[in-house]
Amino acid sequence: MFVLDQKLHTYMESLIPARPLPIQEMESYAREHGVPIMEAAGMEVLLQFLRIHSPHRILEIGTAIGYSAIRMATAVPKASIISIERDQERYNQALVRIEQMGLSSRIHVHYGDALDLSDPIQSEGPFDALFIDAAKGQYQRFFELYAPMLSHKGIIITDNILFKGLVAEEQDQIENKRKRSLVKKIAGYNGWLMSHPDYDTCIIPVGDGIAVSIKRGEQK
Repeated sequence: MFVLDQKLHTYMESLIPARPLPIQEMESYAREHGVPIMEAAGMEVLLQFLRIHSPHRILEIGTAIGYSAIRMATAVPKASIISIERDQERYNQALVRIEQMGLSSRIHVHYGDALDLSDPIQSEGPFDALFIDAAKGQYQRFFELYAPMLSHKGIIITDNILFKGLVAEEQDQIENKRKRSLVKKIAGYNGWLMSHPDYDTCIIPVGDGIAVSIKRGEQK
């Protein structure tokens, strides 16, 4: 099954149109320097959901070097994006890359921990979409803190919720203690999310796993 899955993954990525050179350069940089950016197939799913949803304001938790924010801004030209990054070096890189792409007027990056920035971020809402792609052990706290800032048509997309398939493994079989703890938290988040009384969620097994959550009974 793994071989089949890998073949399908490779096939799907082979169908993705070539990205502009600046985007390819960012992807190469991320691979070479271990910067966590969204996998190509997962990114295409995220962008397609955003094209369909057509948000005016997007909140991103986890800017890294600005890759996802730039891709979202390009895919949804009318959207403005507020993003949060706590790593100083990546924050600085994101600002440079966003400026190079001519997107500084549409992408604003806050420096700091998302768990500490809810007050200034709230003043910039409401948001039509929330994209969570930061510290995986804090996913539920991010959701609880920022979901109330969504508009009536709000949608929440969470990346990495399958964590390389480890959430389906017996946790006591994961030797690395830190990884085992992280897998437990992600699995707990998935269960909590799927049973949330206010959101309908589906999990899409593409990339590293994407959860799409939509407010229950409030869509216009």
